[in-house]
Amino acid sequence: MTSKAWRDQVIEQALEPELPIIDTHHHTWEVSPSPLFETYGPEAVYADKVGSGHNIIATVHVDCHSYYRTTGPEHLKVVGETEKIEQVAEEAMRRAGKYANTAAAIAPSANLMDPRVGETLDAHAAASKRFRGIRHMTAFDESLEPIYGCTEAGVMMRPEFRRGFAELAKRNLSFEAWLFQTQLPEFLDLARQFPQANIVLDHLGGPFAVGRYQGKTAQAFADWKAAMKPVSACKNVSLKLGALNMTHTGVDAIGRSKPRGSEETAALQRDFILTAIDMFGPSRCMFETNFPVDMRSISYTILWNTFKRISSGFSPSERADLFAGTAKRVYRLNL
Repeated sequence: MTSKAWRDQVIEQALEPELPIIDTHHHTWEVSPSPLFETYGPEAVYADKVGSGHNIIATVHVDCHSYYRTTGPEHLKVVGETEKIEQVAEEAMRRAGKYANTAAAIAPSANLMDPRVGETLDAHAAASKRFRGIRHMTAFDESLEPIYGCTEAGVMMRPEFRRGFAELAKRNLSFEAWLFQTQLPEFLDLARQFPQANIVLDHLGGPFAVGRYQGKTAQAFADWKAAMKPVSACKNVSLKLGALNMTHTGVDAIGRSKPRGSEETAALQRDFILTAIDMFGPSRCMFETNFPVDMRSISYTILWNTFKRISSGFSPSERADLFAGTAKRVYRLNL
C-alpha cells in the first residue's frame, strides 16, 4: 500500500473552512533528503494549500536541504534553496487566487559556526525579498540516532555558534530552533543572551518518548513541561505547535494499519498543545504542519481539523492569533 493510499483510508471534510490559516512550517523537495520522507515538490505544496478544504492564506517554507548550488563557494551553496523557493513563491503569485502567498516567508539554512555566515545571510537576502531568517539544526540527544548531521551535543553553547548568532540577530533575522527537549536548558541560555533576537522554537520544543524515555512517557512529559516553563518567560521566543506526528513523539500513527481521525489524534496530542499555549499564550504560539515529514502519520486536512478541535475552547481573537496572527507578526507578513 502506498503512503497516500494508507492516508486515504480515513477521509474528513475540513472543519470551519473559512478560518484563515498560515501554515508556519513546511518543506519543499523534489528529491527527498531522506528515504523516510515522500517527495513533496512545488505542485504537491500548491495542491495541499489549495485542495485541503481549509483556508490556507499563506505558508512559510523552512530549511529542507534541497536545491543547493552545485558550484561556487561552499558557504554560499545553501543559497540555492532560497533561489528555488523564491521561484516557487513567484509562480504561486502568478497563479493567484488560493495559490497566492505560498512560501510567503522563507527560512533556509546557514551554518552559524562558519565565520563567513554574515556573507551567507546577505546572499540569502539578495536572493529573495521573502527571506526572513534561517534554521541551523541542532537536534541531538545521546540516546537517539543522529539525524541530518546533528552529531554532537552543546552546539548552541559554543563561542563560534554565538558569534554566528550575533550576525543573525543584528540583521533582525529570525532563528528557527529545532532541538530535543533535553537541549532546552542550552536553548534557554541562548535566548537569554540575545533578548532582542526573534527566536522561533520549532516543533513544541522537541518532546520525545523514545531513547532515554522509552517506556517512560509520563516522565518524558513532565521533564518537557518543566524545561519549557523557563523558556516561556523569554518574550523573544515564539513557539510552533505541531510536529507531533513524527515517530519519536509517542503520539504518532506511524506503523498502524490505518491512520487516526482528527478526534482521536486530538485526544492524544491535546495535552502537549494546550500546556504549551497555557505557558506561552496564544499571541506567541502558531500552528504548523511540518509537511511532508508529518505526512507519514496524518493527512493535511485531518491535521488542521485536529488543531481546530484542540483549540475550540479559545476565544475568536485567541484562535486568530494561533492560526494566523502570530505568524504574521513573527514573519513580518503583509498579505
